[in-house]
Amino acid sequence: MIYFLHQMSLGFSRDDASKFIGLYLDLGILDEDPFVSIEQDGIGQLMEMTVKGGHEGNKDIEIGICGEQGSEPKSIDFCYRISLDYVSCSPLRVPVARFAVTHAVINNSARK
Repeated sequence: MIYFLHQMSLGFSRDDASKFIGLYLDLGILDEDPFVSIEQDGIGQLMEMTVKGGHEGNKDIEIGICGEQGSEPKSIDFCYRISLDYVSCSPLRVPVARFAVTHAVINNSARK
């Protein structure tokens, strides 16, 4: 799970981070809340390696994410670019996620 990956890589839990994440954002230590948007430079590289290795090891494997990041537009675009198979989110966030997936497909098709 991406939350767990963020927690282990960054060294703080989602519950504890709520006490200081705002300060980290204000001071520029973090650009965005990593529990809302995937931190692409570090965590993203780990995700990309995992997805690539998973698909190389098992061509039928399905890899996806769930949670807040599964409906955040920049995270969805990133997931599309690293070939995740699906994103999952709460029912209330599905319209945003569908719109973001459509955008990712269009934007990334234009880049190819």
